Amino acid sequence: MKKYVFLGIFGALVIACATNPITGKQNLNFVSNSELFPSSFQQYSQFLSENKVITGTADAKRVETVGYKIKAAAEKYLNYLGQSQYLKDYRWEYKLVDNKEVNAWCLPGGKIVVYSGILPITQDEAGLATVMGHEVSHALANHGAQRMSAAQLQQIGGVALDAATSNKSESTRQIFSQAYGIGSEVGVMLPFSRSNESEADKIGLTLMAIAGYNPDDAVTFWSRMAAKSGGSGTPEFMSTHPSDATRIANIKALIPEAKAIALKVGTIK
Repeated sequence: MKKYVFLGIFGALVIACATNPITGKQNLNFVSNSELFPSSFQQYSQFLSENKVITGTADAKRVETVGYKIKAAAEKYLNYLGQSQYLKDYRWEYKLVDNKEVNAWCLPGGKIVVYSGILPITQDEAGLATVMGHEVSHALANHGAQRMSAAQLQQIGGVALDAATSNKSESTRQIFSQAYGIGSEVGVMLPFSRSNESEADKIGLTLMAIAGYNPDDAVTFWSRMAAKSGGSGTPEFMSTHPSDATRIANIKALIPEAKAIALKVGTIK
């Protein structure tokens, strides 16, 4: 029985690995875009219906302008990579929502929301391009599907562990189960999320540069964000995001590559 459980998990892992066209990496993915996008679009529409969307203001116009440039940059970059069909099912939207939270996000399929609470930190188009490029990059790299797949795998791992310790005492099994819960979260899920964040920073800088913005301004934005947080927060190894210092250092190192790619691809006029 144990043998078949582990063989089943191994088989699922082999089948679920897919190459992402924008990163070139093989990633775990149990969820296809054809399954994910309809749900994403529905959730986006529901969110907009339940929140106050800001329209007709200079800020709303700025979100639309930057959103369009990031969209165009993504299309241009994928075309350069020979993956022009990758975005064919995307349904891009960019909305500014009245909310004091410092936040923005992009659902799978190109559905973007920027909260008004982040605008004092973005300050200008370059700051906004940093944020929107980063969030769009999560969608392009299929991070949403990867996280869903990793959560499913975590559940499968729990089942496998239960089978592997079936001949142990109940107290021993509980200890193993607790260790698995802690170990899988800190050892797998959190670093996986930090890896996603760093990958989105890298792709986002490239999109920003292709969109015609200076990637150096990303450092300025993240420095403002760090000042806003005041250095508070959980230790990096227990966080889903890199520390401010780590992120800024990584971004500085990635800027030359982003500029070089933008020169090859061409920028949005």
